[in-house]
Amino acid sequence: MAVRAAVLPAVGSPLEITGIDLPDPGPGQVRVRLAAAGVCHSDLSLSDGTMHVPVPAVLGHEGAGTVVSVGEGVTHVAPGDGVVLNWAPSCGACHACSLGEVWLCANALSGAADVYARTAEGTDLHPGLNVAAFAEETVVSTSCVLPVPDGVPLTDAALLGCAVLTGYGAVHHSARVRRGETVAVFGVGGVGLSALQAARIAGASKIVAVDVSAEKEELARAAGATDYLVASDTTAREIRGLTGKQGVDVAVECAGRAVSIRTAWDSTRRGGRTTVVGIGGKDQQITFNALEIFHWGRTLSGCVYGNSDPAQDLPVLAEHIRAGRLDLSALVTERISLDGIPAAFENMLAGKGGRSLVVF
Repeated sequence: MAVRAAVLPAVGSPLEITGIDLPDPGPGQVRVRLAAAGVCHSDLSLSDGTMHVPVPAVLGHEGAGTVVSVGEGVTHVAPGDGVVLNWAPSCGACHACSLGEVWLCANALSGAADVYARTAEGTDLHPGLNVAAFAEETVVSTSCVLPVPDGVPLTDAALLGCAVLTGYGAVHHSARVRRGETVAVFGVGGVGLSALQAARIAGASKIVAVDVSAEKEELARAAGATDYLVASDTTAREIRGLTGKQGVDVAVECAGRAVSIRTAWDSTRRGGRTTVVGIGGKDQQITFNALEIFHWGRTLSGCVYGNSDPAQDLPVLAEHIRAGRLDLSALVTERISLDGIPAAFENMLAGKGGRSLVVF
């Protein structure tokens, strides 16, 4: 069956909106009609080669939709069910999974190398980060779908698949922000806005948002920021000035740039925690000297997918949504059609914040 999709023909090439031939689901597979898909900076990182993906591919990893049909052996979802796509399913058998660190599963992205569809000319297509959400419909492994929690609109639920799990998890699982602590969030895109809301939910006493654009201040304050700074050479000094010259207890870096990671570290108090969520390229080099690492006693840690277990965290997030503590619509700056994805990529390159949400 032919459906429309956004195809990445080669690394560095623009996306092409075209028809593809999508087969029926095989054993252990599920066919999903997309309701919405978020345009994440990770998709841009895949298209420009910062992260590796077999090509040609259909990108898009943050989505939700309705089950159309299921293959043999699929029992936990049925046609008509609303589902959230999980782009990094854990295998349950590797070393990381045995430790309970499912977000580091060694086999999570093994499906990205599969051929899941073909172009109209018969060229094999790969499913981006497993789920190929930039399409009207997709076929995924049964491990890549989770039931949409009660009370969460299907289009908004798409954001749970990456931005919210990552931002919320960075604050609650990685940095483990405690009530009364101070927090700085660097980068006010979809993940950063989720992290700001998560810091507010955690009870942070001061939440400083930092971004290169002054235009994002309103978004940041609506998400929970008590202070807003436009990034500059003096950002770390300004943050210390806002925190009694101490620095914040926790800094969460969501941009993946060497300068912002270093600034986040410099903005953290002695003994504080710096969590890096942003995905940077190999060319983004950061240096520290041995004395400062000893003297400051800070913790610097990476954070993959919010260190989250989607199966356990989605019900928690849904409860925050139903209680009004977490507002998914506040993450969305524009709702677009499938044809608008290339322009959304340009907006990300221009530093515009929030999330572009593709509504099918």
